[in-house]
Amino acid sequence: MIDHVSLAVRNLAASAAVYEKILTPLGMRRVVEHPGGVGFGKTYPELWLNERKASVPQPADTGHHTCLRAPDEAAVNAFHRIALEQGCTDAGAPGPRQGAMTGYYAAFIQDEDGNKIEAATFPRKG
Repeated sequence: MIDHVSLAVRNLAASAAVYEKILTPLGMRRVVEHPGGVGFGKTYPELWLNERKASVPQPADTGHHTCLRAPDEAAVNAFHRIALEQGCTDAGAPGPRQGAMTGYYAAFIQDEDGNKIEAATFPRKG
């Protein structure tokens, strides 16, 4: 089980302001901050932004991305729309997708540091 994920960002204050907005539809909020880091989550920090001023933006084709669970399709749509409004790049418009185990609904964005983030919701069983 994965407890949390950390993303490197060049400008912590600017990135935290963007993530605060794009994570709201997913039910996540800023839960902790310290010099050099801000943690977002529902009740504890599940996603950390860590300032790395000397880092360079990652290319779009690294193959790495982080997927965050959305409560429903409307949240996926809002995540994507808000991310684009905040200057993130579209890396996959909201829509149905077929995974290895089941179909799901998701969207992908890439932030200004090259971090690729997916918001996904999965069908409920039973």
